[in-house]
Amino acid sequence: MKIRSITLFSELELPLDLSHVRHLAETARAAKRAFEDAGYEVQTTRLATDLFPALVSIDAGGQMAATVVDLEACCREAGFDFVALGAAPPSSGPWVAEMLAATDSIFVTTHLVKPGSGRIEGEAVWSAARIIKAAAHIADGFGNLRFAALANVAAGTPFFPAAYWTPAPPAFGIATQAADLALEACLSAPDLAQAHAHLRDRVTDHGQILTQVSEGIALDRRLRFLGIDFSPAPYPEPADSIGAAIEALTGAPLGASGTLAAAATLTDAIQQARFPHAGFCGLMLPVLEDGVLALRAAEGRLGIGELLQWSAVCGTGLDTVPIPGDVSEEALTALLYDVAALAVRLGKPLTARLMPLPGRRAGDAVHFDFPYFADGGVLPLPGHGGPHPAESPLGRTRSQDLSPIRSHSQA
Repeated sequence: MKIRSITLFSELELPLDLSHVRHLAETARAAKRAFEDAGYEVQTTRLATDLFPALVSIDAGGQMAATVVDLEACCREAGFDFVALGAAPPSSGPWVAEMLAATDSIFVTTHLVKPGSGRIEGEAVWSAARIIKAAAHIADGFGNLRFAALANVAAGTPFFPAAYWTPAPPAFGIATQAADLALEACLSAPDLAQAHAHLRDRVTDHGQILTQVSEGIALDRRLRFLGIDFSPAPYPEPADSIGAAIEALTGAPLGASGTLAAAATLTDAIQQARFPHAGFCGLMLPVLEDGVLALRAAEGRLGIGELLQWSAVCGTGLDTVPIPGDVSEEALTALLYDVAALAVRLGKPLTARLMPLPGRRAGDAVHFDFPYFADGGVLPLPGHGGPHPAESPLGRTRSQDLSPIRSHSQA
């Protein structure tokens, strides 16, 4: 098990207070040393902010993008690997792709469903679709790695790209790379119950150690500790695959009967483990970050419908999903509505990180020179190439809320 990220959360103001950024980075370095002393490898340190409202106020003459470039340089010099700007309102959509194109470590989000609202923001859905379509032209589709549409995702979630902050004192949280714990539990267990118990206990053991270290950091640095997101992020190696863990439980390729039950079992084990929970604390199924998921996508065994179905019982939604490059804004909008509706109806956090790949169609091979990605295949988009979505009710909701969809607790 590794720590994927120590994520610092803080308000930032313009003009940038460079001394504040350096102080946050020093805190992140001190935390990194503390976790390494406890025996954990720390892969990255990250900063999540609430800067977007301030950026919107300086939109004239390209000043917004220039300010973001300066912020990236400052944070990189201070020692942060990645920086999240916070949630972009729908009106700022035209600038998001420009920011992503001008940087390589800046992340942006937008809210399809604001936490606690129970309502889908129609204009935000359309804005997100336009951003995804525009960002597809950055680095052959790679630009969308750094943009996510959020539904019911709370501030203080340590995993990027979902991380953002609100006006509040600085804090920090931990995101893990713990797919190996899930695989170990599934390989050593004769049934679902034993896999559940093994994973729950292993996560509890590590969670208590990480908590003890984190509380020491919080006391020493006078910083609030938000908790740990133990969603078992994978890595493109056989020993770090959530897909392999699920297949070990089902005894069949991903997508076969039993996949849903396996995903629900692993998620419940994480959620029952004893540690301070933050963020999703569910199963992650990022298609391109997991060697088995990417392989099953290339084989045509994995589809967006299945990923949405599994999201109902596990984790983060549609993550690093490669789709045809000629997808329309209308088709993207319809898919984003599906994600948002699932999040609202179930009252759970979900995200959509969709990656249209220019010039590629369903079934085409996918390769990026990026250590966190495995080689995969472009997934077909349900309904892509069929009747134009603008002819449906969803095509007429650019500035409306889907208020008839409510959370289960409101039904």
